[in-house]
Order: sequence, then C-alpha cells, then structure tokens
Amino acid sequence: MQAPAETLAYVALLDAVGAKRPDALGVVDVEPGSTSYGQLIGQVDLPNVGDELHHFGWNACSSCLCPYAPHPHMERRYLVVPGLRSSRIHVFDVKPDPRQPRLVKVIEPDVLAARTGYSRPHTIHCGPEGIYATALGNAEGKGPGGIFLMDHETFEVRGRWEVDRGPQQFAYDAWWHLGYDTLVSSEWGTPEMIEEGLVPELLLEGKYGHHLHFWDLQRRRHRQAVDLGAQQQMVLELRPAHDPTKAYGFAGVVLSLEDLSASVWLWHKSGDSEDWKARKVIEIPAEPAAEESLPPLLKAFKAVPPLVTDIDLSLDDRFLYVSCWGTGELRQYDVSDPFQPVQTGSCRLGGIVARAAHPASGPLNGGPQMVELSRDGRRVYLTNSLYRAWDEQFYPEGIAGWMVKLDVAPAGGMQPDPNFFLSFDPSLRPHQVRLEGGDASSDSFCYP
Repeated sequence: MQAPAETLAYVALLDAVGAKRPDALGVVDVEPGSTSYGQLIGQVDLPNVGDELHHFGWNACSSCLCPYAPHPHMERRYLVVPGLRSSRIHVFDVKPDPRQPRLVKVIEPDVLAARTGYSRPHTIHCGPEGIYATALGNAEGKGPGGIFLMDHETFEVRGRWEVDRGPQQFAYDAWWHLGYDTLVSSEWGTPEMIEEGLVPELLLEGKYGHHLHFWDLQRRRHRQAVDLGAQQQMVLELRPAHDPTKAYGFAGVVLSLEDLSASVWLWHKSGDSEDWKARKVIEIPAEPAAEESLPPLLKAFKAVPPLVTDIDLSLDDRFLYVSCWGTGELRQYDVSDPFQPVQTGSCRLGGIVARAAHPASGPLNGGPQMVELSRDGRRVYLTNSLYRAWDEQFYPEGIAGWMVKLDVAPAGGMQPDPNFFLSFDPSLRPHQVRLEGGDASSDSFCYP
C-alpha cells in the first residue's frame, strides 16, 4: 500500500465484431500531469484472431516469498494473458519498455489440452509454487472445468492441479487462504453454455453454477461444496481477505431467479470446525423499466437486473467495490465488519436503460464491468465490456468501449475524474485492467 502510485495500466482489448481482427493488449497512461494522461499510449496486436482475451495476471506476486515455496528472485515483469475462446495463452514481457510490452511466448491450445486435459483458460493468479489458471472446459470443450498450473519462470504448462475433484464440475475463479491451507473456487458454466450467449432455458431451469467449492490447497483434494441455492445463478468473482489470518471472503452472484436481484455472499469458517459456511450479506434489487426500453432478453420481466459481474476488495480489507453492469452502477461498501457491510458510495455510468453520462461524455452504453483498484485504495479503474456474445444480448446496439477512473476519499465515497475518459476504437472493447507494479487483486500474502 506504501508503494509508488501506478503510472501505467494494461488493458485487455477484445475484437468487437467477432473474428474480424486480432485482440490486443493496450497500455494506458494513468500518471496525473502527464501530457498523455488518460490516453492509450501503446498497443500490441496478437498474432491470431478469435482469442477473446480474459482475466490475465502477473507471473510474480507477494506469495512468491512464502517460506514453504520461496522464489526470492522473482520479479513482476511478465503478464500471462489467456484467450478464453481460442484456448491460447500469451506471455508479455513489460520490463524492456513498459509502454510497449513484448510478446515472448504463445502456448497453443493443443499443448494446453495435452498437458492438462483442459480448454478455455479464464483466470490467471500467481501462487506460491506456480501460476494458477482456471479453465471452463475439458479438452473437448465440455465439462468438467478446473485448474492447472504453469511454471513461474519458464511458463511451461505443468498439468492439471486437482487430484480429487469430488462433485465439482463447473469452474470460473479460484483463490485461496494461505494461512488456512484452503483454495476456494466458483462456478459459471461449461463452454457450450456460454460461448454463444446466455441460454435462457438453462438459466430459468437453474442450470448455471451456484456452488462454492473448498479444497485442501496442498493435497489438491476437494473438501466441501456449499450450495447457495439453485435460484442463485452464476457465482463468479472471488475476493478473499488479504490478511492471511482472516478466514473469510466475498463472492459475487450475477442473478437471482426469484426477483432478478444480484448479491454478494460472505464465506467464512464455522468456529473451530473444519467446515466453511456462506451467507448473503449484500442484495441489490432489480430496477423497474418500461418494456420498450429493454433488450429482447428482458422485455417480459419489465425490469433491469443489476448483473453483478465483478467485485474488488481493497488491500486493507476495508472497502468492497461491486460492479452492476446491468443498471450501470458501481457501489462501494465498508466491510470492516464483513458480516454487516455498509454502503458508503455509488457512481452511475451507462446502464441498459439509464445510459448515465460521465462528466466528459454524453450518454454511455455498457456499464461498470471490470473493476480494478490501486494498491493504496485511492483510485478505481472501470471498463464496460463483459464478453462479446453476452454484450450483444444485453446491449443489442453494441458496446462502445470506454475506460474511466474514479477518485476515492479516504473515509469512503468516490467520484469520476473529469479528466479521465478514454473511448476506444470501435473495433475493440476493453475488458480487464492490470496496474503497473500490482493492484488490489494481484497478490495474496503470507504475513499479516
């Protein structure tokens, strides 16, 4: 938290029209006072089309210093970037010129499938003994999905992580509590349930993921599944407490079939028991809307669901940020008491119906989707694209890509920086952001 403020942000830029041009890794100047502040100053196009870049991460992090798996000479210089649709993984070196990353390695999908049995890599996290990656499907693009490991330094794919997966079939995110030797994973769906868009029939039948899974981190065996209820559809981002002495974390749930609300759930240890429990601690209601203002998928409901698609937790574990991509709202909660969150801030940008404007723009489409927070907790970066096939369902006119920055007050509350509004070329849409030197979701810690 005391490290120098970031001056650059790296952004996954997705082909907006579908296999027409390569995705790219963009570099944005985020240094106030710079002549190019808030502008795209670098861009590396990928060598192929159809990758659909997703949740990328650094090769090195604070957990590399853990005593049971130390890597004392690691440096945070490589970005590992998965292609969710192509199953191709790209490795970029940012050290020679941070403003123009170099593509130094490409792992092809046949290599990934042969060494892990998986496809559709989704999320990258640095861990003590390697780079962890989640994958949505098996080599054939069906279930089960799971986790595989890569080497920190060579980026060779080591193999499948699970020894015994128990009942787990769906995958999405994975994080851990190093102090409790526990890995946590969440659920979305298999590639066939996702790649052509949200399938209404499966959704209404409660067929998307609704479990949290808890694993023995060292033995790589499934311990426990916690069912949030079949009405709670799509358990996505996981944010464990950064303090390794704390045994709790937060999970975002996209949609409730009961009333189109979205929610955030707290997982926590149950006393001295080995079991984990989960409870809903935040519920965000749907907002009524005129049928003619809604996309076809939502007309019959006459309401806009919040669609919580990302959450982020500050490094001091005080503030939780919740992206409501459907209603166009970013919410801030004080979670000093994780069992009793208190809302402390809200910012409206875009939204399916609201189209709320930024100080430097007219009405916006899309909404706060990916959210990243600086290490000191004072700056929040937002982008507005979720996943191309799903973008078209909820925003049928297409997503005009934008990135904004919000300034956070120390005691809570946030407001848009009027001088930071970046609109992207219409052929590209921004997704995840990573910050120079690390950010609030790049590290796990061995010491409190």
